Amino acid sequence: MKKNFLTLIVIQAITSLCFAENIIFKADLMSGKSSGTKEYAKLTGNASIITSSMEIYADVIELSGENYRFIEATGNVSGTNVKNKIDFTCGQLLYDRETEIATLQNAVHLIDRENETIANAEIMDYNQNRSTIVMQISVAMQQKDNICTGSHAIYKTKDRTLFLSGNPQITKGKDVFRAQEIELNLDTQDIVLDGRVRGSVEDTKNKQ
Repeated sequence: MKKNFLTLIVIQAITSLCFAENIIFKADLMSGKSSGTKEYAKLTGNASIITSSMEIYADVIELSGENYRFIEATGNVSGTNVKNKIDFTCGQLLYDRETEIATLQNAVHLIDRENETIANAEIMDYNQNRSTIVMQISVAMQQKDNICTGSHAIYKTKDRTLFLSGNPQITKGKDVFRAQEIELNLDTQDIVLDGRVRGSVEDTKNKQ
């Protein structure tokens, strides 16, 4: 037990020095090794990693690469991007601490509290620096009255825009919009349809 605790302190010191941030690790059990650039640590049971920008919780969390650059979390993964107020759950997460790019896989559920948006997909690639989330496979996103679906989407959180493709559709109340590509502005609620445009809009003026 003492050995695991000392290993934890060493890892904290190395990562804090190289990435200029304080990192807190917790787990029921920890094992690892450090040999040149082949550094490795494994946190098992109630594992968590907290940095200045990310909080990650999972059954198992593994750190690898030079200066423990890469993080892989598996099993009941959940967390928060503190900077952008984004919460998430998924089956697996891969995170590059240097580029700040995260890949979330397996039943990904994401809540963007800043934009009041909820999104689901099988795969999401989140580039924190560019404030961009690329979603793939069974994409479903809800924002205000809009329900957006497709097989591929690019969500720009700072620009507050959503680009949908792969049989995309936006449903707003009883109004339905379909096209080859759809762009939604989350601020203005403007919708741009491109290619094979079709849909239906309810005429509210003639309703009694």
